[in-house]
Amino acid sequence: MAVDYAVIVVYLAGMLAMGWWGMRRAKSKSEFLVAGRRLGPWMYSGTMAAIVLGGASTIGGVGLGYKHGLSGAWMVFTIGLGLLALSVFFSARIARLKVYTVSEMLDLRYGGRAGVISGIVMWAYTLMLAVTSTIAYATIFDVLFDLNRTVSIILGGAIVVAYSTLGGMWSITLTDMVQFVVKTVGVLLLLLPIAVVKAGGFSEMRAQLPDEYFAPFGIGGETIFTYVLIYTFGMLIGQDIWQRVFTARGDKVARWGGTVAGTYCLVYALAGAVIGTAAKVLYPNLGSADDAFATIVKDELPMGVRGLVLAAALAAVMSTSSGALIACATVANNDIWSRLRRAGGRGGGADGAEHDEVKGNRLFILIMGIGVIVIAIALNDVVEALTVAYNLLVGGLLVPILGGLLWKRGTVYGALAGVIVGGLAVVGLMATYGILANEPVYYGLLSSLAAYLIVSLATRPTDEAVLAAWRRRLAGEADDETPSEPAVPVG
Repeated sequence: MAVDYAVIVVYLAGMLAMGWWGMRRAKSKSEFLVAGRRLGPWMYSGTMAAIVLGGASTIGGVGLGYKHGLSGAWMVFTIGLGLLALSVFFSARIARLKVYTVSEMLDLRYGGRAGVISGIVMWAYTLMLAVTSTIAYATIFDVLFDLNRTVSIILGGAIVVAYSTLGGMWSITLTDMVQFVVKTVGVLLLLLPIAVVKAGGFSEMRAQLPDEYFAPFGIGGETIFTYVLIYTFGMLIGQDIWQRVFTARGDKVARWGGTVAGTYCLVYALAGAVIGTAAKVLYPNLGSADDAFATIVKDELPMGVRGLVLAAALAAVMSTSSGALIACATVANNDIWSRLRRAGGRGGGADGAEHDEVKGNRLFILIMGIGVIVIAIALNDVVEALTVAYNLLVGGLLVPILGGLLWKRGTVYGALAGVIVGGLAVVGLMATYGILANEPVYYGLLSSLAAYLIVSLATRPTDEAVLAAWRRRLAGEADDETPSEPAVPVG
């Protein structure tokens, strides 16, 4: 294992070095939170693919393949579909808004007063996403170094918090590009063909496993529909995803770069399912499907390659964890704390003591990161936490966000009603049906839609001046941000 350990240590040291480099580059709020809005197509595609393909897509995707066969690809496949839909239909408009958070978009569209409530919902989602990603370190470091759960979470979490705090989005972008390459080589180019060969090839896999393992819809229509609601729609509205869209240097980069990343996700989905299916042939009696990834890596890969593939799993977890962490901190600082400060009359002005925005955002990443590590250590049921987060996100925010982008008649009161009614319906239905039931997100989304439509039609239309300002921003005529850095394209 010495060579494998060396590969992992070099990889982790490289992540910290990129954090240090990013710190030297992130000198403004725009640079720190959205990489100066100047990523080119290659860096944008790689980082977008890295953020959406995390530990759940890698370890969980292989586990679903072990349990259901090729139809286990559907979870990651719906993530790819969501990213494709976002990129083709919405990303250009989102990028032109020149905002930092989803709640800022809601305030622009509806004329204010929706930001704090939507910010709290989005903060809860990004916090739980960061927590569940951080817990995944326990599995990987247990395989690597036989460390206990708490030490593994602290070690993995501390590295992500360190490089994210130092350089913000620049550090995360650079590390994500490395993680994208490592995942591509480790999972697609190494683990996938080796697993299939070790299992005797596709003909042997078909001979050893029942036919339902090769049925495209074997996982079940209701499960696929739920994946679409949660993951495809979740991709359209998550702060962690939008914050990456904000890094694109233009409309075309956001649209075509995201399309490439979404297509990559579809390939990754199928690869994970095939690896899991091969693992079922090799190890038919594993205690847990989620052990399939670690088991096949540990037992079937040669020295050195094993370290690289485990680094790929670590890369998958780190990319999602760091993206969720900066999103959580951005929402906490810009949508919640800053608004409360202004409401309390404590906001700074140009003629007073100017607030150091980079320092403030860096402090929030550090605070949120420590909180995430503490919650990850205390929390046991990862699936339930992630389900609560996605149910709240989709049930509470999907309708007001898409309604604002697509329907002129939507009003701020309709948006608030959609957030509140949808959120409360989801919470109440989870208490009634159970957290893992499908009904909460189904009926919560319908409740949010009904409240949004009824209240919007029953209240005065949005002021024309607000809509005019909104249309100017959608056209790319932003007037509140003048970059202090030269617009040098990257990637």
